[in-house]
Amino acid sequence: MSLLDEKKLLGKFDPGGMYKKILNFPSQLEDALKIAESADISEIDTGKINNIIVAGMGGSAIGGDLVRSYLFDQVKLPFYVCRNYFLPNSVNENSLVFVSSYSGNTEETLSAYDQAKKKKAQILCLSSGGRLEKKAKEDGFSLIKIPTGYQPRAALGYSFVPVLWILSKLGFCSDKRGDIQKTVDFLSENASLYAWETKTQDNLAKKLAEKIMGKLPIIYSSNDFFDVVAYRWKGQLCENSKVLAYSNVFPEFNHNELVGWNILSGLEDKLIVIILKDEGDYLRIEKRMGIVKIIIQDKKVEVVEVESKGTNLLSRIFSLIQLGDFVSLYLAILNRTDPTPVKIIDYLKKELQKD
Repeated sequence: MSLLDEKKLLGKFDPGGMYKKILNFPSQLEDALKIAESADISEIDTGKINNIIVAGMGGSAIGGDLVRSYLFDQVKLPFYVCRNYFLPNSVNENSLVFVSSYSGNTEETLSAYDQAKKKKAQILCLSSGGRLEKKAKEDGFSLIKIPTGYQPRAALGYSFVPVLWILSKLGFCSDKRGDIQKTVDFLSENASLYAWETKTQDNLAKKLAEKIMGKLPIIYSSNDFFDVVAYRWKGQLCENSKVLAYSNVFPEFNHNELVGWNILSGLEDKLIVIILKDEGDYLRIEKRMGIVKIIIQDKKVEVVEVESKGTNLLSRIFSLIQLGDFVSLYLAILNRTDPTPVKIIDYLKKELQKD
């Protein structure tokens, strides 16, 4: 019997309830939509906007990155995600800046907020509270208040849906209510395939976790629409599973990183490559994926291909996110570690406060 089929193991290593947050993620998307619909965007002058920025870090930034990637072929304005203390110099009074910090206390994001205010940008804030909420209220900027009680990475729905919904309401893309609801319905039905009660022999998430166990996972995907999905897999494996992981995208890595597969210095059995695929992948990308798979397999490294599922692009994007989240949870259990705490990040923040 697989270790992941032992009934008591989940409760032992997941006291923070990360499993339930992953399982119930479809409901989070629905709740996020309700919150987004109540947002006050009356002060936003769409006629002045000539670029869009989402400022945030980690789990608070990736929602904006997903929106950017998902709307790649729809939004006609420059769309930039700022993961830094400093906004690009192009930000001015004609910029729409989403300032996203789950805790409201992220120092890089608060710095970006101050710059956006100084540059007289149009600002929308997204947070569960903290100093960002206080600043937004004092300065008269609209705040989208999201629930507390999550790790930022587990609150992806709350960082994604409001940005997407507001951009659609402002006319920068088509109405996304139908796509969001189809995604919720699909993910709700699909979740049972990866649930703890589903035995390993029938559970792709558990199988992948067992394959990754003890190895360095390298995640590849197409750049179109799925670049952030590969990055999400990497981040979830790092934070939930507490292991190193790496991601890159086709076709860019074919022009540099691919050469690095030439000399592996005995690491062959310590690596595993996961290629995320979608029915909409460009034909030339599909061909590259096939060739690269053979190249890597010839180096005696295991390659696993994972196909997206779903009825529309958004559900296919989130089908792979859902699977990756479950994989990271189950790998944490196999590693006998609690997926929720990120003690090393907490330590870093405390050390930074000493100056």
